[in-house]
Amino acid sequence: MKFAALGLLLSVTTMVVIGIVMLFSTGSFSRDAYKIKKTKPKTEAVTTAASQKAEPADDAKEDKEVLWDPACLVKRQAMWLGIGLLFCVGAALVDYHFWQKTWPYLFVLAAILLATCFVFPKINGSHRWIRFGALSFQPSEVGKIAAIAFLAAWFHRYAEQSREFWKGIVFPLGIVGILMGLIAPEVDLGTTAIIGGTAFVMLFVAGANLGYLLPLPVMGVAGILYVAIHIPERLKRLGAFLDLENHKEGGGYQQWNGLIALGSGGVDGLGLGNGRQKFMYLPEAHTDFIFPTIGEELGLVFTLLIVFCYVLMIICGIAIALNARDRFGMLVGVGITAMLALQAAMNIGVTTAVLPNKGIPLPFISYGGSNLLFCLLGIGILLNIYRNGGSETVVRAVTKPRPLMTPRI
Repeated sequence: MKFAALGLLLSVTTMVVIGIVMLFSTGSFSRDAYKIKKTKPKTEAVTTAASQKAEPADDAKEDKEVLWDPACLVKRQAMWLGIGLLFCVGAALVDYHFWQKTWPYLFVLAAILLATCFVFPKINGSHRWIRFGALSFQPSEVGKIAAIAFLAAWFHRYAEQSREFWKGIVFPLGIVGILMGLIAPEVDLGTTAIIGGTAFVMLFVAGANLGYLLPLPVMGVAGILYVAIHIPERLKRLGAFLDLENHKEGGGYQQWNGLIALGSGGVDGLGLGNGRQKFMYLPEAHTDFIFPTIGEELGLVFTLLIVFCYVLMIICGIAIALNARDRFGMLVGVGITAMLALQAAMNIGVTTAVLPNKGIPLPFISYGGSNLLFCLLGIGILLNIYRNGGSETVVRAVTKPRPLMTPRI
């Protein structure tokens, strides 16, 4: 178990370092690195009566000065990283049963914040953010943790009823559906799919009846497709995904340029800072499409290193969850690991044109403060489960007498 914690920390640290380095390389040429400063030109004082009566036309004019700060995004990400590390350390020190006691408050807070998103104006066509001046916050990240904490607490309490239709399927999914119902209209179908996928994994591990469980992925995909078809922008993305080459100047622009970036890098890459697609060819090179930029500048070696880090993180997270002292800790560990794994898989799938474009950041690497913050919070919870975990003998003694409580992994 010690190696599981070390492997988890090593993989996350590696990805965070790669993310900061690549953010400095790509963020220097993003739109956010440029600011327009308006200044009024200074005019000499004229004392004649005619000039006093004249309108100060020159004073009314404003000069525009363009300021370039190549480290702007790195500074913001470093600030969020510092806050995230504090959350991570705090979560590692606080007993994970804290989330079992406080999930109702967290759930209500997430619902209120998600509803508040619709008060703020759209950004890139979506109501995903709450803005505080220059900073923005994505409440759906709170919804992910709230959904995991609720499902773990539910199946910890109703362990014997986990195979029932109502308490094992309908009630838990209905309550999680409240959050999903608030996130989907934002429009954020990617996060909706991640929460749904995480819930499916947790239900499977909790011992839900497979006869009720297996139709859920088909129903979920059908529901997301139905919503996407009725949203013009998402329908455009779906059409571009099905025929990327003919939509490379429209809805498939980002994915097409992402593939060009990956192909240009080859095995060894063009060299750190030498990427070309970040020069406004790939608009989201520092956020959702940072993975192709890594492939372009650092090559196949580093993209495979990132994939290896995620695989190591998943293995270590599952190992920690299986050695949790109780059922709640096991389910929380599985839920957090599944959430991070699904998010990484969806981002890599989108940037390699395996999945339609969904706007999902790459955990620990993409620019985005709220996502980095809650990903680190999840790692802190996993570390606390490790610190409070029991030996394998204790876990077997708890799980084997109760077949319904035994995880399927």
